[in-house]
Amino acid sequence: MDSVRSRVLGTLTAAAMLVSSAACAGGSDAYASPAPGVTKKACPHAVNKKHGCIYLGVISDLTSGPFKALGVASTRAEQAFWERVNRQGGIGGYDVDVTTYVRDNHYDVATHRKAFEEIQGKVLALAQTLGSPQTDAILEGLHAAKMIAVPASWTSKWEFEDAILESGTSYCFESMNAVDYMAQNSTLKKTMAVHYSGDYGDDAAAGAKVAADAHGLTHVDVKTAQGSSKAAVDAIVREKPDLVMLTTGPADAAVIVGESVARGFKGSFVGSNPSWDKSLLKGPAAKALKTRYLLAAPWKPFATDDPGHTAMRAALGEVDPNDSFTAGWTESYPLKAVLQRAADDKKLTREGVLDALKQTTFVDYEGILPKAAGNFSGDPNSAAFRQSVIGRPDDREFTGIKIITDFFAGRTAQTYRLGSPCNKTS
Repeated sequence: MDSVRSRVLGTLTAAAMLVSSAACAGGSDAYASPAPGVTKKACPHAVNKKHGCIYLGVISDLTSGPFKALGVASTRAEQAFWERVNRQGGIGGYDVDVTTYVRDNHYDVATHRKAFEEIQGKVLALAQTLGSPQTDAILEGLHAAKMIAVPASWTSKWEFEDAILESGTSYCFESMNAVDYMAQNSTLKKTMAVHYSGDYGDDAAAGAKVAADAHGLTHVDVKTAQGSSKAAVDAIVREKPDLVMLTTGPADAAVIVGESVARGFKGSFVGSNPSWDKSLLKGPAAKALKTRYLLAAPWKPFATDDPGHTAMRAALGEVDPNDSFTAGWTESYPLKAVLQRAADDKKLTREGVLDALKQTTFVDYEGILPKAAGNFSGDPNSAAFRQSVIGRPDDREFTGIKIITDFFAGRTAQTYRLGSPCNKTS
């Protein structure tokens, strides 16, 4: 889509219970309503008993895929976010339900598409759709239904999709910033991108190449697959890059870093945000990660002191700190803003929500993201948020990451013209 864009841890057992209970909930009589996913009848577990109900869907990796740690925690955080919204009075006379229509995609494209087809007639919007290829697979259905969705993924393609309501910078700009940071703070002659195929890995790899070219560096591209890291490790050891940009799941990231260092690799790694989970600091690659790996992230960690992070921690209660909670919480702010605008306009329908998204120029992230992150009304190039942060593994931190920069956009990201998704132009 190349038209101007009107922009916009729980345990695995607990996640399985979420999916099981959600599959049994709700009756068809509850949906005689002003619009799909909006009922005059109260939500099943309403805070405000006299309110109607807005149903939002969640399709995530909850039990068996490579990003289940992200999926479980972000889903729980979203539920805490909307519970807080309901306790603050809801949206235009409605409570918001994000528990009835939760589905597990196992990080599988076909399963994701099937789950969407199952729930799309019963929800106003998707509060979460996890996975770049998975979300790409339902875009046609989203467009046909005039439905918007919040992605738990950060590909630059979302900048060109009216149906997608993203938060934070893309993998592409995140990688540009990471290469710029390393070029300023170390000696680089050669870079390498090791990444999964698809919009996740290819978007990050494209950004890394743009930045490498901007700095006059030799760049090597290496694709890898889930659970199959030997060829990537062989390439790292053979090519000897000074910097490896790593865009995989956490388990594969740990294997690649640990085995490369064990085989004598002397360079550094910077991982895309989904490559990290704090459990890696208890694994065999912990020492290598603490000395050789940095994290490129779209926002600051769970324990950050600002109003949004503070509200998140209070809403979640006693949990094991995890930055995937931060993802689910942060990604919910734009949807709240859009739903509130649609309600204020008395157009709480799919068409009304889509129109509200196109008019949104500001989202109050309560300090989690800078003000520039909330403009969804411009074209992709002008509206794309380009800032990210860099962190270092540190087992003294609540989520295993110590942030070592504030939000920044390097020169490469600042000057790059986003005329199409990064992986379509590099």
